Amino acid sequence: MSPPDHRLPPPPPPLSRPAPCPVPEFDPVRPRGARHRLRRAVRRRRRVIAVTLAVLAATLAVAVDREAAPAHPPGGTATGEPQQRTGGPPETKPSPEALVSAPVRIADAAAAGLLEPGDLVDVLAAGPVAPGDPPPEARVVAHRVQVIDVPPAVDHAAGGGDDGALVVLLVPRPAAAELAGAAWGSHLTVTRW
Repeated sequence: MSPPDHRLPPPPPPLSRPAPCPVPEFDPVRPRGARHRLRRAVRRRRRVIAVTLAVLAATLAVAVDREAAPAHPPGGTATGEPQQRTGGPPETKPSPEALVSAPVRIADAAAAGLLEPGDLVDVLAAGPVAPGDPPPEARVVAHRVQVIDVPPAVDHAAGGGDDGALVVLLVPRPAAAELAGAAWGSHLTVTRW
């Protein structure tokens, strides 16, 4: 017997191939409008983001403004007439330098006891009454001013001063001068808003 042949079979005959030909040059294919659609989509997103940020900023500005504003804004005129808006420029708040704290002695201590810091009041002045005379006409000395403090009552028997109670008000400087003048010869009282 003859030994087995471990050789590989011979390769198949070569196939016939066409001759190589060059590939012609051509521009790359770009779909129409794709670049413009992408730009439009980015612009739309920018607009949406810008509008969202503007609304958020406005909301925060309103929220911060509400927190910064006092619960009862101090107002008031020394004349006692309500402030009315005309068609002119917008009304501005008095600057902090224009407001002063004025201690006022109220004739009725019980009425002063009803007040709390933050309340808005009108201060009324009435002259002294002689026995048998009709009651004097009351006038508004300060209109819609803010109560800052109501100090505890002082024992008058120990030499604490006149009857009544002390109330500290936040008023414009001209109203403070008018309050001091009215307190000299009149009895002061308050009406609460």
